Amino acid sequence: MIEEYIIYQGERFTIEWYYDLNGKSIARDYFMELSFERKKKFDYLIRRMGDAGKIQNEEQFKNEEDQIYAFKPKPDRFLCFFFIGSKIIVTNAFEKKAQKLPPQEKDRALRYRKDYIQRVNGGAYYAKKKSK
Repeated sequence: MIEEYIIYQGERFTIEWYYDLNGKSIARDYFMELSFERKKKFDYLIRRMGDAGKIQNEEQFKNEEDQIYAFKPKPDRFLCFFFIGSKIIVTNAFEKKAQKLPPQEKDRALRYRKDYIQRVNGGAYYAKKKSK
């Protein structure tokens, strides 16, 4: 496995970025553009989930239904899903501007989840990514 997939290797979960067929991760790209303070908020939640295995506060981590969840380091949202082997895959990210989860962001997370599962089951996901 290519190490840049992994965001954090915790005691309970390994948390990874989702990459598309072209080797692009919109969630990682979004994260890289954040300020140091906003990165720290996300990092805190990732480490807590990775090590403790849960975040009980819905203001920090929420089930968005359809097997999609959200890390919620204000004002950002990082959508993700759980996968076999104690993995959490972070699919996409955005700045929260409305009370409700934007349908297009959830749809994107669902598409990426489906793509990830198909590529993992086909043995192609962790093959060497194309150059960016």
